[in-house]
Amino acid sequence: MSLVVVGSMAFDAIETPFGKSDKIIGGAGTFIAWCASNFTGVKQISVVGGDFPQAELDALTERGVSLEGVQIKKDEKTFFWSGRYHMDMNTRDTLVTELNVLGSFQPVVPDSYQDCEFLMLGNLAPSVQSSVIEQLTHKPKLIVMDTMNFWMDIALDDLKKTLSMVDVLMVNDSEARQLSGDYSLVRAAQKIATMGPKYIIIKKGEHGALLFHENQVFSAPALPLEEVFDPTGAGDTFAGGFIAHLAKTKDISFDNMKTAIVVGSALASFCVEKFGTERLRSLTKEEIQERIQQFVQLSSFDISLV
Repeated sequence: MSLVVVGSMAFDAIETPFGKSDKIIGGAGTFIAWCASNFTGVKQISVVGGDFPQAELDALTERGVSLEGVQIKKDEKTFFWSGRYHMDMNTRDTLVTELNVLGSFQPVVPDSYQDCEFLMLGNLAPSVQSSVIEQLTHKPKLIVMDTMNFWMDIALDDLKKTLSMVDVLMVNDSEARQLSGDYSLVRAAQKIATMGPKYIIIKKGEHGALLFHENQVFSAPALPLEEVFDPTGAGDTFAGGFIAHLAKTKDISFDNMKTAIVVGSALASFCVEKFGTERLRSLTKEEIQERIQQFVQLSSFDISLV
């Protein structure tokens, strides 16, 4: 059984208060795959143009990422996004969006991917996400979905359809409020749960993440970092760490999801240290373990009430 990842593979150009990149490799699917491949094999579904470097595809293959589900449209261009971050690194302005091959993307699930046990739907059009689910001959053990406010604005009906098909939804706090129509994150999670997902993960950037399931709530911290260089892909890296831990352990209990959130948070804290996927490529297992322990220590304490 396997982990299947659906998401964009793209070019990004980033400006932050601390630096500027030329066109570099990005995309939700790319970040998820680089992260998840630290823990388990990955079967990728995406689309790229003829301008996407073969060396980048080869590097993913060497990491144990199957690219049979990645369409290469040789006469077209890869999705491109450019953005500029503000000083707080939580807000950004989109400078350029060129959908290119992503605009007409119709994913095809290869026969070799039909053993999918864990499915990670990166941020894409909800109709694309649901089409992957519908192509699977057996329902995966767990389906995790990421989305954003853009789809809430232009494709709400498609989004609600896809929500009814998934087990876990990942959104940030503003997206949770928009989707639910409620400012309270607790009530927002309760309302979103009525739309289908049994588990709701609300990401709060530098303030950590919340996991909701029925009447259970878990709050995970974010690691206080002295310097955040580039937050692009941090949410996707978080998703990759989360789903990969679950796929590796094959345990989808609430308690193990708490651990998965810490793993995802630890990996995301590496992602922001350099532009694009650069930091994820050089990670060692020792660095990952050490960072996870930092998270454990961050929120661990003994208390005695007299």
